[in-house]
Amino acid sequence: MTQVQKQVAIITGAARGIGAAVAQRLAADGFAVVVNYASSSGEADALVEKLEKAGHTAIAVKADVSKADDVRVMFDTTEAKLGKIDVLVNNAGIMKVMPLAETSDTVFEQTFAINVQGTFNTLREAATRMNNGGRIVNFSTSVIGTNLPGYAVYAGTKAAVETFTHVVAKELRGRNITVNAVAPGPIATDLFLTGKSDELIQQFSKAAPLERLGQPEDIASVISFLAGPDCGWVNGQILRANGGLV
Repeated sequence: MTQVQKQVAIITGAARGIGAAVAQRLAADGFAVVVNYASSSGEADALVEKLEKAGHTAIAVKADVSKADDVRVMFDTTEAKLGKIDVLVNNAGIMKVMPLAETSDTVFEQTFAINVQGTFNTLREAATRMNNGGRIVNFSTSVIGTNLPGYAVYAGTKAAVETFTHVVAKELRGRNITVNAVAPGPIATDLFLTGKSDELIQQFSKAAPLERLGQPEDIASVISFLAGPDCGWVNGQILRANGGLV
């Protein structure tokens, strides 16, 4: 009996948090997954081992998405080991909360390098190397709607990502590739929780009508939809997964 080739999904920043949850969900959905990481090799390798023990196909690939050469090599490695990609999930990102007036050049440059340049690099590579009929899912943020103080630079990077999403969806006309983005609200990950007091976390928990923080699995479920066959008529959209916050 001929074995059917698994579809291949790259998830950037997948060693922990939302990215790890997405990798696990897409593996469960039947994808061969690439667990991309920039520095967390131990966590990435542990996740791959966990997935393989569950009978899934997974590899860990180191790449700093802000560097075009790293991204090119990540695609090369993926194609050599698993085949051409069908799904790209641009999860890698950083967030440092502070007033704009207190933001250093270094923080500004680093945030735009990873969140914007990183997404640009992977989109550019995917545009010429992804299989027809593929799925691209970018990451925005619901802070674009709430406009909370302290998030100016972070939200600015994600506004750029939303524009990329709308435009690239049109540029890939004729190849049956969908390009969408998910814009999470507050999610209970280290990225969100670090540096916040218990009182502030409680405030965020009660802000949405559903009165809880989102969980990584909530976003993984959204990605599963956007990466799957049921998303065939959804293109160029921003899905705000935030419990009704905005």
